Amino acid sequence: MSEDDGPAAGGPADDPEYLNKLIAAAARREDQAFDQVFRHLSVPVHRLALTIVGDAAQAEEIAQEVLTEIWRTAGRFDPGKGSAMAWALMIARRRAIDRVRSAAADARREQRTAGFAVPWDQVSEAVEDGLDRETLRRSLDGLNDPQWAAIKLVFIDGHTVAVAALILDIPPGTVKSRIRSALISLRRGMGADP
Repeated sequence: MSEDDGPAAGGPADDPEYLNKLIAAAARREDQAFDQVFRHLSVPVHRLALTIVGDAAQAEEIAQEVLTEIWRTAGRFDPGKGSAMAWALMIARRRAIDRVRSAAADARREQRTAGFAVPWDQVSEAVEDGLDRETLRRSLDGLNDPQWAAIKLVFIDGHTVAVAALILDIPPGTVKSRIRSALISLRRGMGADP
């Protein structure tokens, strides 16, 4: 590619149009174009994946998968629908959420095969505070499905509120609200006024 051709010949890294041109050059399999794309996208893609999955090794795997997908599908990128950075981060977000959902499904399968549906001891240590386990179980059974899902993702599965919001496809504030109302309900069920 000659200097007159543009993308791999240099350009400001902060210019979205520059990255759009690099993706187009990578789609044409021009020399060095994908190396430039990799240099510009690897850190933001890895950072987003790490934010969602919370595990450096998994974030690295996701980043590699995303960059490989970008290399394979660069010809599908349409700058008319958004910037190359937004396109790459959308792919990364989808991959990371899929990974979190897959891990949650694996955990549920393991719990079922272990012969119990809910690790009650983990929850009871956090909220029981010396009260009867059977009362706690009845209180937990009294939660509605949205409350239970929020409590389980954050307190049992150990996800952050942000990740729980991604999994449930709701705003983080809604997750916090469901947890708050669930805790109030649990306190009432356990005989402690909120």
